[in-house]
Amino acid sequence: MAPPWLDVLDETIGACVTHRRPDLEARLREKRAQQLDPKLRVLVVGESKQGKSQLVNALLNAPVCAVGDDITTTVPTFVQHADTPSAALVRNASAGGSIFHTPTERIAVPIDQVTKQAAAQHVVRAEIGIPRALLDSGLVLIDTPGVGDTRSAHTASTFATLMQADAVLLVSDATGELTSAEMTLLKKVMEACPNVTVVVTKIDLVPSWRSVVERNRALLARAGVRAKLIPVSSALRLRAAKTGDQRLNAESGFPELVTCVQSDIVASAELLARRAVAVVASSAITQLVTPLREELTAHDSSHTVATISTLQEAQRRVDELRRRSARWQNVLNDEMADLISDVEYDLRDRTRKILREVDKTYDEADPAIGWDKFEQWLEDNLNEAATTNFAWLMERAEWVATKVAKNFPVYREDLIPGSVLPDDLLEPVSKLEKPKIEPFSVPQKLFTGLRGSYGGVLMFGLVTSLAGMPLINVISLGAGALFGGKSILDESDQRLKRRQAAAKAAAQRHVDDFFMKFSKDVRDSGRHIQRSLRNHFSTLAEELQETLLESARSAKRAVQDDQTERERRMREGRKELDKLVTLYKRVQALGGPAMELTA
Repeated sequence: MAPPWLDVLDETIGACVTHRRPDLEARLREKRAQQLDPKLRVLVVGESKQGKSQLVNALLNAPVCAVGDDITTTVPTFVQHADTPSAALVRNASAGGSIFHTPTERIAVPIDQVTKQAAAQHVVRAEIGIPRALLDSGLVLIDTPGVGDTRSAHTASTFATLMQADAVLLVSDATGELTSAEMTLLKKVMEACPNVTVVVTKIDLVPSWRSVVERNRALLARAGVRAKLIPVSSALRLRAAKTGDQRLNAESGFPELVTCVQSDIVASAELLARRAVAVVASSAITQLVTPLREELTAHDSSHTVATISTLQEAQRRVDELRRRSARWQNVLNDEMADLISDVEYDLRDRTRKILREVDKTYDEADPAIGWDKFEQWLEDNLNEAATTNFAWLMERAEWVATKVAKNFPVYREDLIPGSVLPDDLLEPVSKLEKPKIEPFSVPQKLFTGLRGSYGGVLMFGLVTSLAGMPLINVISLGAGALFGGKSILDESDQRLKRRQAAAKAAAQRHVDDFFMKFSKDVRDSGRHIQRSLRNHFSTLAEELQETLLESARSAKRAVQDDQTERERRMREGRKELDKLVTLYKRVQALGGPAMELTA
């Protein structure tokens, strides 16, 4: 049987259909489907390196999420109850999939390989099942990528998962009070899910953590945020679980957090659901009421002059948007052409510097000695060149996105897309081919020496024979030895030069292969970025243009309609507005934010 508050949600969906808002309708239907799911999803969010993954591990007393200075969560990780430990990666089968598309493929993996394999292309989330009493009631803990992590560029996946959350644990460590970015994140989270608990981690590392907690409480109070704040130490919790020390467990703060999860979230699932429905429904109704009020104001005969001004302003804004649409497309095309050219030149410059070092090295060194060390050096330098070049590509892409966004009539931070980069750029090229090393064995040296000494013995033997000495004598033998030694040295030098030339040629071929592969990747990535930005900003421009056109149409209708038609429209509009206000009050009764909406 469906929960009773879904009737209110169904009425709100019907109002969205009536007022032709399919975008709001789709969002509410997604929330309705979520309400029928018995699982209770608790999202763990926060900036990078705040201790989110360690918090999940400490709550469950299990190393389900990998932690470490060099380890970062790249996709949302769903941890739920299972009779036996298991893990799987959910990915989009199509190459063009994204976190917003329905996953179509589920691949089982070992639990200890989840974090490593989650970085693969098209993976949208990881799922881990373990037998834990805390999860037995249907609770699902979701560890998310750090918000604002520029290395992974997966912030968008966190906000996409937020739409599915029934409750949120916002994590901030005790090394400092909540930053302005964290307060902004908190408010944005509460717009989608009002059931938020702030968890202050790493109190074991900060002696003055109590003063930090008090300052955070004051910040929340000044901002009007009614969220519970709980200080914890995951390290103390895990140590207490390992040693069975109850005093240490109490000192970690986790008993209060576990109680909060069990009583305020699991035991209050119905209240959380009502509040979540109230938030999304209130937001939808507010968006329906705003244009309706504007239309009623425009139809009021006492506002005829203002209505004409409104029409003129709406038309001016539509014209301005069309003019700026051409501008931002030109900016995007010009900047992306410059970006691809600059990044490709940078990659060429870096590879040429590497080749100059190779030439300098093998002007003196022998490839037969230390080739493995040289091979590792070359691979390391090529990888560093690719990584640096890729980092510059990301930085320039973000700059281009910001520049294009500033060409819209109203610049906002949310106009900038979360990520426009492909995931498979830094794939390795084939291994460096080892050049053919010609051996110069002892028999070869002996043969070369004999061949060189023959001329010396014969030449000096003939000269000394004129003095009556035999052909083979001390002088001719000495000359033969000298000629033979010189032949060996000359042959050694020639073979060294051939080895050096072969090594340089092998390195040149490998670097050329590397450049061809990565320069193509750069161009493909540039085209991918350009298409992504073009599609993103085209969608924004279409949405903005549709809004402006609807305002212009409303103003135009208000000007053209006669008095009778205006009065009829006003009666219908007031009736619809009254219905929406009544529905809004019913939504507020579910436990939504204390806001007033009047007719």
